[in-house]
Amino acid sequence: MSFHTIIEPFRIKVVEPIRMTDRAEREALLGAAGYNPFLLKAEDVIIDLLTDSGTGAMSAEQWAGMMRGDESYAGARSYYRFFDAVHDIFGFSHVLPVHQGRAAERILFSTVCHPGDVVPNNTHFDTTRANVEHVGAKAVDLPIPQGRQPASTHPFKGNMDVDALRVLIAEVGRDKVPLVMLTVTNNSGGGQPVSMENVKAVSAVCKEHGLPLFIDACRFAENCWFIREREKGYADRPVIEIARELFSYADGATMSAKKDGLVNIGGFLATNDPALAKQEATLLILTEGFPTYGGLAGRDLEAIAVGLREVLDHDYLRYRITSTAYLGKHLTKIGYPIVQPPGGHAIYVDAAGLLPGVPPQEYPGQALVCELYVAGGLRAVEIGSVMFGSTDPRTGREMPASMELVRLAIPRRVYTQSHIDYVIEVMAQVYERRERLKGLRIVWQSPPLRHFTARFEPIAKAAS
Repeated sequence: MSFHTIIEPFRIKVVEPIRMTDRAEREALLGAAGYNPFLLKAEDVIIDLLTDSGTGAMSAEQWAGMMRGDESYAGARSYYRFFDAVHDIFGFSHVLPVHQGRAAERILFSTVCHPGDVVPNNTHFDTTRANVEHVGAKAVDLPIPQGRQPASTHPFKGNMDVDALRVLIAEVGRDKVPLVMLTVTNNSGGGQPVSMENVKAVSAVCKEHGLPLFIDACRFAENCWFIREREKGYADRPVIEIARELFSYADGATMSAKKDGLVNIGGFLATNDPALAKQEATLLILTEGFPTYGGLAGRDLEAIAVGLREVLDHDYLRYRITSTAYLGKHLTKIGYPIVQPPGGHAIYVDAAGLLPGVPPQEYPGQALVCELYVAGGLRAVEIGSVMFGSTDPRTGREMPASMELVRLAIPRRVYTQSHIDYVIEVMAQVYERRERLKGLRIVWQSPPLRHFTARFEPIAKAAS
């Protein structure tokens, strides 16, 4: 017998209190934080949807594994358990632990990129782009056209435009492209999955030109679940088999295990190239630690080894994707324009579509993020012109991002359906007063990655 209700496939054993605040208190707190939710204290947030990175709850097995942690400086048993898990799932022969994904990105791009190089991706996320540009290379996004259309229901909007990749390589020259990257799922593109067919096609282009393909594997399990659900020929295959096939087309990977590793800290950089692995290990020793701990404690390596297997559980993935879709369904019913179809880890609201009266230069996404906090203590993040706006080198004017989104990222195994129902209720109230929302201007910023620390002021206040 089957049932329509998908329940959380776990029991709650430890709880953390939430401090409830009122609107007047939140207005004062947000003003003191410069209208930037990144600068709020976590204790002043009721439901924290800022990110799904490192905010999940670990299992009893992971906590038990942490007690086994071998804290030896070199050659710890915990490293080999970690290596075995990564190698079994991803297949790469050289694996370096790092403290989180951006450390893997920094080491990779510092090793293979040079000023003037070009790194294509379906869509770079913020730290990926920043690490590419930090070494003087250019990060180029090549999503398929549907990936820039929030209302499109294409099942694999995270795909890379393979024809555009061919054109780019021809234009800049193969020697200027040190590697090609694919982000699965495509975070900046609305958390949308990449199809196996697209991975194969991108891999074929890379092989044709002798270029390595690296995968940003942060949310690999969610991507593989979507392949199982949406792509022909995969419906009856275990997710772990789909993952093994996906990574068989790649030459390496970066991963923040703070997402689909189900841990609060950690990640890895992996490759099949022994010469590259030696170069990466040298740089890792300089800034992260010895190659068998890479800036992590042995207990962290144990937690990752367990989490990488738990995240592939079908019951967990079914619950995870269903919970996210539940939020998306109800927001759509209210009237919110969201990136369709709902992704795996987050719902992305099209702030430009919701607030047509707020122009990009007044940051409609940031305006919505602020209102969600004031209205109900929700913390979300803008993924639009604050995060990805750029400056025209000829005119010095700011150019808006291609989309103005607000991401509601759902931590793993943290909130129950009643929490999500509260989010829906708050957002229904915000929707009713959407026409009264005003834009903001930046009063202080520190690029790159200005969205983490920038301070804002409401336009109405600035004009008074």
